[in-house]
Amino acid sequence: MEEANSSWQKTKGKLKQKFAALTKNDNLLLEGKKEEVIERLQIRLGKTKEELLKIIAGLY
Repeated sequence: MEEANSSWQKTKGKLKQKFAALTKNDNLLLEGKKEEVIERLQIRLGKTKEELLKIIAGLY
């Protein structure tokens, strides 16, 4: 579980770097569940779930 949490922490950091438009509230949401974050990012960034998953995969 610790490894998965570490991976999510890295992903959150990379998302914050890639999308400067994310607000403090969005960053707080990144502490929540992955699916909730994806849904929020879809709305905030105007991307589909598939697009966001490709972006996240491309961060690595």
